[in-house]
Amino acid sequence: MTELRGTFSGANNMEVELDRDTGHILVVSNRLPAAVDKDENGQWKVFPSSGGLVTAMAPVMRRNGGTWIGWPGCPKEAPAEDLLREHSRDERFELRPVAVTEDEVARYYRGFSNQTIWPLFHDQLGYCEFDADQWETYCAVNRRFAEMTVESIRDNSHVWVHDYQLLLAGRYLRELGVKKSIDFFLHIPFPSSDLIRRLPWRDEIMYALLDYDHIGFQTRHDYRNFIQSVRIFIEGARVHAKRNHSFVMHNDRTIELGIYPISIDFSEFDQGARSHEVAESAWYFRENLRSEKLVLGLDRLDYTKGIPERFLAFERAMEKYPELRGRLALVQIVVPSRVTVPQYQGLKERLDQLAGRINGRFSTDRWIPIHYMFRHLNRYQLLGYYKASDIALITPLRDGMNLVAKEYCAASIDNNGVLILSEFAGAADQLAQGALMVNPYDVERTADAIFAAFIMDTDEKNRRMKVLRSEVRRNDVHKWLRQFLERETGGPRR
Repeated sequence: MTELRGTFSGANNMEVELDRDTGHILVVSNRLPAAVDKDENGQWKVFPSSGGLVTAMAPVMRRNGGTWIGWPGCPKEAPAEDLLREHSRDERFELRPVAVTEDEVARYYRGFSNQTIWPLFHDQLGYCEFDADQWETYCAVNRRFAEMTVESIRDNSHVWVHDYQLLLAGRYLRELGVKKSIDFFLHIPFPSSDLIRRLPWRDEIMYALLDYDHIGFQTRHDYRNFIQSVRIFIEGARVHAKRNHSFVMHNDRTIELGIYPISIDFSEFDQGARSHEVAESAWYFRENLRSEKLVLGLDRLDYTKGIPERFLAFERAMEKYPELRGRLALVQIVVPSRVTVPQYQGLKERLDQLAGRINGRFSTDRWIPIHYMFRHLNRYQLLGYYKASDIALITPLRDGMNLVAKEYCAASIDNNGVLILSEFAGAADQLAQGALMVNPYDVERTADAIFAAFIMDTDEKNRRMKVLRSEVRRNDVHKWLRQFLERETGGPRR
């Protein structure tokens, strides 16, 4: 999910009613829903974090009195425990920090998590690094998360571990004697068996995942990939496959697998887009960007997002359809991320060069084809860009879900926007009926889709966006949460 500074973080505090008592929810994730950092005066403070997981989980945990375990994003010398203890009283659930050294952040997070697992799971094998020292640190930090979890478990705890940074936590929880059920949700894609085969530690990871009792995936594709890998790599495993839920029997245990596409708080984006402040923000953007229609690209800086391919497709649209020149502009906002990593520095340099070349080729005195910004957005800016844009161009090469696509639809309150979406985004499973679907590697047809969106008549735009908004409204983040926590699947008889 895109990390945008100062955007929504469950601000409406919507109370999510579950049909059953979930008890004490114990969430374990790489980052806490709050970060400890220094303010402008050099004083350590707690800053709220944003994101879909925070929006979904925080209201439930406030009501149930849960515990959230994670790294607070600060060095060990910061007074994280004291600050978070005070912050926890305001939140009405406990925040427990896991200490991670600077060297461990380099090896566990920037290293193995994001230079091995991230590219491999996003089908980007060429970006993978396989480093034994990073693997050892990844194991050690996963064990530390498990140790903190054991300290926090209560008799009525519902333990829920999240994402690719903690693939091994279930294994260490079992080694530390935890017998209760443990859930795991993977927010990014799960790769094909052919890709997972390349990982030197594939057996350790695959067997560790089967120490969880319930594993959730974003899409059917990821779910099927995992089942296929179990059949290939897990000796003695039996799979009882169903359409949306399957069961793996291994070592006298039954592991449930399910598909749970994460979403957004539709009402929050819908209501926010109707505010006076957002209307003013949208007007300001349209006035200053000086183009008849706007195409929006909004991504975190990452090679999986397909931004260079998007620039090339927009350039091809200008070549192929000269009537777009002077009338359609691409607003590409790139949110800074991992800027110290050489691969990401190289990506930014390429984007700078592409935007400069294309603008040099097509710009006029009154019009610029690509408005390229490298920055964070606040809440009103984010919604203002959504509301001001006639087209959203969301074209990742691979994405677990891509919540920006859903946010754009929720903010399109006039039903006038057009969504162009990559078939390799997890959101494609739900949004294909209303979006214009493209293969981001196919520059020619993506250019055609841009032109088709530009000339689309009002009735067609309204019809498509109503379909999209209805889909996002019905399947919002609160439904995702209820489906995961309240599942009743009736596993196979032993």
